[in-house]
Amino acid sequence: MATAWIAGGSGLVGGALLALLLEDEDFDHVVSVGRRRLPLDHPKLTQVLTEFTSPLHLGDVPPPTVAFSCLGTTIKKAGYLKQAFRMVDHDSVVAFAEAARQKGASVFIHVTALGADPRSRTFYSAVKGETEQAVARLGFATVYALRPSILDGPRSERRPAERLGLAVARALGPLLGRYRPTPVAAVARTMVLLAATPSPGIHTVENTSIA
Repeated sequence: MATAWIAGGSGLVGGALLALLLEDEDFDHVVSVGRRRLPLDHPKLTQVLTEFTSPLHLGDVPPPTVAFSCLGTTIKKAGYLKQAFRMVDHDSVVAFAEAARQKGASVFIHVTALGADPRSRTFYSAVKGETEQAVARLGFATVYALRPSILDGPRSERRPAERLGLAVARALGPLLGRYRPTPVAAVARTMVLLAATPSPGIHTVENTSIA
C-alpha cells in the first residue's frame, strides 16, 4: 500500500485529483498539503497547513511513495505582481518537491502548462519551464510534468470572459489541435494512471496525450 502527498488540493485539478486518490485502493494514506484547511474529512486523509517556505516542515506524516503538485495561480490572483506569481508557481512547487524527495518519494508528478519553456519570452511560460527544470534536478527516479492547455472544468469563482472563451474553444476543439481545452477530469485521471505505472526518467506529457 502507498502514501500519496498532494499539494494544491483546493484548486480545480487538485480537487479532482484528491477525490480520485481517496477512492483509489492502491493508496492507504493521502496527505494534503496546503495553505488552508479543506472542508473534507476522510479516514485516509491527513491535512497539513503550511506557507510553502523552504525548507518545508510537515511534521510527523507518513513518507510519500509518490507526490503530486497541482499548485498554481494566475497573474490576476497574484495582484499582477510577477514575484508573487513566481512564489506560487515556482518556489512553492520546488519547496514541496524538495520535502517529498527528502522524505523518500521516488515519483513526482506535477502540472505545468502548455508551452512551458525556460527560454520563453513570455513570463508565464518561462516560469513554468524553470519549475520543470528545478524539479527535474532534485533526483527523483521518475518525474512527470503535465502540460495542459486552458483547463475545462467547474470553477467556484465567476469568470465570464473565460467561460465564453471555453464555449468557443469547445466548439472549435478538433481544429485547435494541441491548443484545445483540457478537461480537468482528464488531467487528474492521467496523474493517477502515471503514478500506477511509473517509467524511470524525466517526462513531459503534452496536452494531446492528456486529453
